[in-house]
Amino acid sequence: MIMLEFRVLLGCSAVLFSTVVYAGNQQEEKLSADVQASLHSSIINPIQPHLVFSNQEKADAWLSDMSNRLKKVAPKNPLVQDDFMRNRLLVTIQYESIRAGLDPQLVLSVITVESRFNKYAISSAGAQGIMQVMPFWVRQIGAYDQDLLNVQTNIRFGCTILRHYMQLEHGDTFYALGRYNGSRGKPDYPNLVFNAYNRYWQPAAVMTIAKNGQVKYVDYSSVN
Repeated sequence: MIMLEFRVLLGCSAVLFSTVVYAGNQQEEKLSADVQASLHSSIINPIQPHLVFSNQEKADAWLSDMSNRLKKVAPKNPLVQDDFMRNRLLVTIQYESIRAGLDPQLVLSVITVESRFNKYAISSAGAQGIMQVMPFWVRQIGAYDQDLLNVQTNIRFGCTILRHYMQLEHGDTFYALGRYNGSRGKPDYPNLVFNAYNRYWQPAAVMTIAKNGQVKYVDYSSVN
């Protein structure tokens, strides 16, 4: 799991969330043939999502903890309130995040700000789905048969795009998030995401009961 260096900005902790979609606007840019080919290869050939951890104990701890948290983050969302759908969504987010080389906790934070886990969300700027992907990416990447309102497709696009921005910004999360929102260099959007991370999605050791009855804590902050 990638460790993030968050910039602490004044007023970050005071930001409040609403269920309104954050109307960001990713900027369409001309891509080189190499970048386009790389992004295209990241989108095609989807694989059945599965949790990516070095052992089942970590996987179970992460899924249980995130499932309990997600119910509180989006209590009125039908996709979240159904146990099977909620767990399938979380597995997809963790898998696609790791596949793209991103921290799943960061991706959960982005989704919290972008759509509050509403898979049908459409912003005033035209961004679609759970990660609010701008439709021009379908054309840019050359994946014309992809439906951005499909949850896994949208998450795969969102993670691929965010990773692209992370690479452009040499790993600087602040500026990469700004690009994702179309507001590079401005603190508002990164602050929202960092606040969501700190408020809802920071990793924490999970207490479990071992077979011998002893209490133990499982740290899932690293997939290894």
